[in-house]
Amino acid sequence: MSKSKTTKRKPKTVEDLIKEFFKSLGIDTSFTLEETDEEIRLTLETEDSGMIIGYHGETLDALQLILSLILAKKQGSFKRVSIEVGDYKKNREEWLRRLAADAKEKAVSQQREIRLEELKAWERRIVHMVLAEDDQVVSESMGEGRERVLVVRPK
Repeated sequence: MSKSKTTKRKPKTVEDLIKEFFKSLGIDTSFTLEETDEEIRLTLETEDSGMIIGYHGETLDALQLILSLILAKKQGSFKRVSIEVGDYKKNREEWLRRLAADAKEKAVSQQREIRLEELKAWERRIVHMVLAEDDQVVSESMGEGRERVLVVRPK
């Protein structure tokens, strides 16, 4: 009679799961990881940044969602994953801050609402945060899904 051994596997860490994820995609990368109660922030170093970002950041958004779901399944709780690669988000955030300032200026000088279309949810959030404490304009998201727009109007 032979006895079978059962070996306990050590649960994979978040870092291990992320490494496995990128390896399975054939993406050679190293990363730094910051984890809070709500979010996991990754900063990637890779030669494949263009492929990871994709057209207007669509591939990046998809990778963030998929990785969030994989980690939630393995870890038992959902945390949003945010990936920075090639300073894409940093540069985009700077552009969004300028866009918010320009929209405010137009709304005030022309005394009409300015519509900012084709922004992703995280981009609208940044514009809202930039204008949140402003005493001259108010910002609001309107519509549903891909038709959602951000409106900046004078107070």
